[in-house]
Amino acid sequence: MSNARLHDRAVIRLSPQDPTESVASFLQGLVTSDMAGPLPVWAGLLSPQGKALFDFIVWGDGADWLIDCEAAVADALVRRLSLYRLRRKIAIARDPSLGVFWNLDGAGTPDPRLPALGLRQLAAIGPNDAPADAAWRAHRLSLGVTEGIAELGSDQTLWLEANAAELNGVSFTKGCYVGQENTARMNWRQKVNRRLIVVPLERSDLTRQRAAYPEFDLAVDHLRVEAIPDDLRPSWLPLTDNSAAE
Repeated sequence: MSNARLHDRAVIRLSPQDPTESVASFLQGLVTSDMAGPLPVWAGLLSPQGKALFDFIVWGDGADWLIDCEAAVADALVRRLSLYRLRRKIAIARDPSLGVFWNLDGAGTPDPRLPALGLRQLAAIGPNDAPADAAWRAHRLSLGVTEGIAELGSDQTLWLEANAAELNGVSFTKGCYVGQENTARMNWRQKVNRRLIVVPLERSDLTRQRAAYPEFDLAVDHLRVEAIPDDLRPSWLPLTDNSAAE
């Protein structure tokens, strides 16, 4: 499966246009994860209130940095990052030569969220890249992992409600970033009252449903912690502390 490509993902390249410029420092003040730590890393770009606008995986490529994101929102993410760039000499654009590839037992780097998600890599797009989107979505949902604008909802879900702390998508020690104040407060108070949870379609609450996948008989619901049955809670998601915090 080394050529199994996620066709609904795109790659954004951030390139310094001056030898004194640092893409790492630019991203460090914007996104939720620590850009000084190991890469790749899952991260979010939040609203000032701490709600998820975009989620993505950040990779290094020498002085350049690469963002593995949903293709449907790649242009919007480029525009948002460009707004924050101000006068910094950093080029931000989609890289149409690169694709995102996924497999369970071939080449690649373990997904930074959860090793069970499999292996990812960024590589040159080829004419015979087999689509892996359906297999990836089925595998990801089977593990209870949510991602993307349909499931997180743009500016609808607080980042910690998207299980960011449990899936290595936030640093509580790196310092300020957009949305940091509310995110840090929720963490220290253990006050995450709702979560995104993958549920069987027949058990989905339409008033809480974010996305439905009839082909997999699954849905993503935004549920209060106390309403999450034990049999729907992923093994990687402990809820004891948060369910007691009201």
